[in-house]
Amino acid sequence: MDFKHSPKARQYIERVSAFMTSEVQPREQEYLTALRDQEDRWASIPSVIDELKAKAKAAGLWNLFLPDTTLGAGLTNLEYAPVAEIMGRSLIAPEIFNCNAPDTGNAEVLLHYGSDEQRRRWMEPLLRGEIRSAFCMTEPDVASSDAANMDARACVDGDSVVLNGRKWWSTGIGHPDCQFVIFMGLTDPQAPRHMRHSMVLVPLDAPGVRIERMLPVYGYLDEPYGHGEVSFSDVRLPLDAVIAGPGRGFEIAQGRLGPGRIHHCMRLIGLAENALELACRRSVSRTAFGKPLSNLGGNRERIAKARIAINQARLQVLHAAWLLDTDGAAGAFSELSQVKASVPAMACDVIDMAIQIHGGAGLSDDFPLASAMAAARALRLADGPDEVHLGVVARAELGQYRTRETE
Repeated sequence: MDFKHSPKARQYIERVSAFMTSEVQPREQEYLTALRDQEDRWASIPSVIDELKAKAKAAGLWNLFLPDTTLGAGLTNLEYAPVAEIMGRSLIAPEIFNCNAPDTGNAEVLLHYGSDEQRRRWMEPLLRGEIRSAFCMTEPDVASSDAANMDARACVDGDSVVLNGRKWWSTGIGHPDCQFVIFMGLTDPQAPRHMRHSMVLVPLDAPGVRIERMLPVYGYLDEPYGHGEVSFSDVRLPLDAVIAGPGRGFEIAQGRLGPGRIHHCMRLIGLAENALELACRRSVSRTAFGKPLSNLGGNRERIAKARIAINQARLQVLHAAWLLDTDGAAGAFSELSQVKASVPAMACDVIDMAIQIHGGAGLSDDFPLASAMAAARALRLADGPDEVHLGVVARAELGQYRTRETE
């Protein structure tokens, strides 16, 4: 593997970095202030977001996550990874560049598995940044770390599909522009284990769909995106709302998760980089007991170890992205689980160190560290908990030795 960025990647790294410096970072506090001043933080989006989105689109910095050259920037996973890291340093940047999760994953699903009509109705406005979406998979009443436990139903009834069940941690469903969700449900309990489920496109205003509550993460509701608990009660839709046909839910899910895990991990590295920068600035500008904080309590060693950990994580994710590009999801199966287990844990450690250096201020909203910790900690569960990914890695590792013994 060549660790040098391609000319195309370098170009986008420079352009996105410059846009972040000149446009996004100077207005991030303006956005946060406007949002906090709204009586209802779920009702509308501060105008600064649309202004910045228009500028990003005009600059050609739009849909950067899509490798398709007609719809996106045409970047490979390896090329997009450092761009995602840059976006990860900002709360609002992913939406500004129309690279926000779960919209990215939903757009990829529709691009690869959707019908022409599904793409026209849902994918095209999503890629134009006119609407938002959510993904409804996890359920409150079963251990969703095993997706085969899924109990919500997507039953075929003639030329219709009928949905019943309850989902939660449906990220983005609180956004005022969220217009549809992708619902995954059990269609045929008698089919082979990974052919029982289907994915269905559901308009958020369909009869029987109800957002029951928004779920806090360590007290943060993440307005205006949020994480919702949603009930589906006899939601009847045309059969053509099923993506790629009944029984293909697991196949689609596996295709969706590979790139998404790379995106999550690189954004987390950006989040950790921002935390380390804040820690360094704090440690050289504050004094205690007559010394800079950087010279107290082993802080130099903590900062050094954070730099080493971030660099290790970055190289590991770039390697996984390279494998995904060259060998596909099957060839990067273990490596994708490795980074999904290691990177959120690294980010939590670095952010915790930064909070400690900031003292009480690190726990407040005066700095973005407490919210960063909530986000990083949540990603030790999202897209599969650590234990599931470690199990995948161990199975792949041990499988080599079982094969040798058999031979």
